Amino acid sequence: MTTPILSRRAFTLAALAGVTVTAACGNGIGSTGPATIDARVDATLAEMYRQYPNTVELSSKAVGLLVMPLVTEAGLGLGGAYGRGALRVNDVTVDYYSVIKGSGGLQIGAQQYAHVLFFMTQEALSDFRRSSGWAAGADVEYVISDEGASLAADTTTVLSPVLAAVFGQAGLRIGATLEGSKYTRIIP
Repeated sequence: MTTPILSRRAFTLAALAGVTVTAACGNGIGSTGPATIDARVDATLAEMYRQYPNTVELSSKAVGLLVMPLVTEAGLGLGGAYGRGALRVNDVTVDYYSVIKGSGGLQIGAQQYAHVLFFMTQEALSDFRRSSGWAAGADVEYVISDEGASLAADTTTVLSPVLAAVFGQAGLRIGATLEGSKYTRIIP
């Protein structure tokens, strides 16, 4: 009679160990996800600085940058977008984030683009980091739009707590905005 009880206990312990290992794998332990994201973030920043030199000064004034190297967006009536990136403070990655976006209406096509959020105040950065899921809305001021216009520092831009650069669009869809995008901290 003790053999079936020991077998059940051994099975239960083995199952719990398996769940623990699976959970660790799903949480990025031993994964190359962070290194891949960081390499993409570095390349995206280098390209942004090369293409839009005025963003170098903007970055030096920001207290943090959220860099999304590749966001893929598609829609046919209903649409959505997804991407992963990193939050950098003082040029050091402090967290990883995903962005999702849903939309509906007259739309068709797909595109990919990069975007960078510049947190210009400590309060804006702290609010972002404390939130369980931060949504970009109409309060985000664009410094580079999908038309490829370069940064123009004006009074509105200087006073905005969060600035956005959307660039590098490729695909067959018109326009790229961040309204309705939700950012969530992840473990890659």
